[in-house]
Amino acid sequence: MELIIDRVSKQYKNKIAVDRICLQLQKGVHGLLGANGAGKTTLMRMVCGILKPTGGTITLDGLDVSSEEYRARIGYLPQDFGYYPDFTGMDFLLYMAALKGLTRADAKRKAGELLELVSLQDAAKKKVKTYSGGMKQRLGIAQALLNEPDLLVLDEPTAGLDPKERVRFRNLIAGLGKDNIVLLSTHIVSDIEHIEDSEILMMKSGTLIYHDKWDGTKEDLEAFYLEQFEEADQEKEEQNA
Repeated sequence: MELIIDRVSKQYKNKIAVDRICLQLQKGVHGLLGANGAGKTTLMRMVCGILKPTGGTITLDGLDVSSEEYRARIGYLPQDFGYYPDFTGMDFLLYMAALKGLTRADAKRKAGELLELVSLQDAAKKKVKTYSGGMKQRLGIAQALLNEPDLLVLDEPTAGLDPKERVRFRNLIAGLGKDNIVLLSTHIVSDIEHIEDSEILMMKSGTLIYHDKWDGTKEDLEAFYLEQFEEADQEKEEQNA
């Protein structure tokens, strides 16, 4: 299983949001770090087929991002995910399953399995509007998994969560990364730092400035992260000198 992002760019009039990104990702958790405006969400929306690249290609096991076969193999949790507040957790998943083409029987079975996976089985019959922020995010993960995707794309999934919920969420993501390609965008370094065998991707101003497996032996990840950004700034200054 391999996601290949080959020289992908996205330009809006005079602004280059993503500049010739190249990546080859296999099973595991891949944490995409960067400040707001770095191009993370634009890249992820292109990976999901929502935005069309200005240049370059994106394929999953040879399937082009524009194909139905590609889209059938991805699950996506956007940063601002819309919920139906008067639906129960179970009703919401059944509704999303219908949109994804699952039969009623398969939808009910899968929804039950996923509610248990994300520890929401006891809240299955409660309305989504009564859920905490963390519960809503876990429900968002469940809907993204309904079609048993090979590629799971999560955009700022822990934004607004308290530390306890972030730890719960991190453990869930680590488990999913054993069988899937998980691409997780975040500006919270600890979201990815403690996931074993994770890979770190760092974006700045639309470019990829770092990509490597994080083994935790180098130093504190946040300090390393800031160091990479300082080096990128220095290189840019030298090039412009």
